[in-house]
Amino acid sequence: MPIYEYEAIEDGEVIEMMRSMKDADAPLADPAGKGRTFRRKMSVFGVSGAAAAGAASAAAPSGHVHSSGCGCGRPMGSCGL
Repeated sequence: MPIYEYEAIEDGEVIEMMRSMKDADAPLADPAGKGRTFRRKMSVFGVSGAAAAGAASAAAPSGHVHSSGCGCGRPMGSCGL
């Protein structure tokens, strides 16, 4: 099962939950019991190290590897980073 990140609308706290893909956007009970509303957020990941930096710079001159799940939120090929 994938791990998704959810952000509380009220205070911005981010939590991770392991849920099935079909339940990814289903309402989520507040694990702290505070009654907050959570929304799924775009998860991004980073890579570090010399080998990773070389691979990233080969993919994009700025080191930004754009994909369909890019953290910039723009459609594929339009982020300009």
